Amino acid sequence: MDILVQIKRLVVSRRVLFTEKAEIEMARDALTPELVYEAILNAPAIFKVLRSRNPKEGKSERLYVIKGLTFDGVDVYTKGKILRKEGVDVFYVLISSKKSTDI
Repeated sequence: MDILVQIKRLVVSRRVLFTEKAEIEMARDALTPELVYEAILNAPAIFKVLRSRNPKEGKSERLYVIKGLTFDGVDVYTKGKILRKEGVDVFYVLISSKKSTDI
């Protein structure tokens, strides 16, 4: 299955978790979870895939960077991963969710 399609399906079903850092960034940029969801659903593609090491477990993981627009044209940047929590896939906004600074 296409990863972006999988992420969008998780967003539609509201299987999304936000880290404290992501919530702080969202508050700073006056973004609600609904605006983040809109931007992910409107994103045409995954912007970048990063390989990272989970600081808690030390395991290698893939982080998906998604840039998308809200219905009002606000450019939103998210970085997250798909993980399993209690046997269910969840898109976890791992690092950030904020207004994009790209022009």
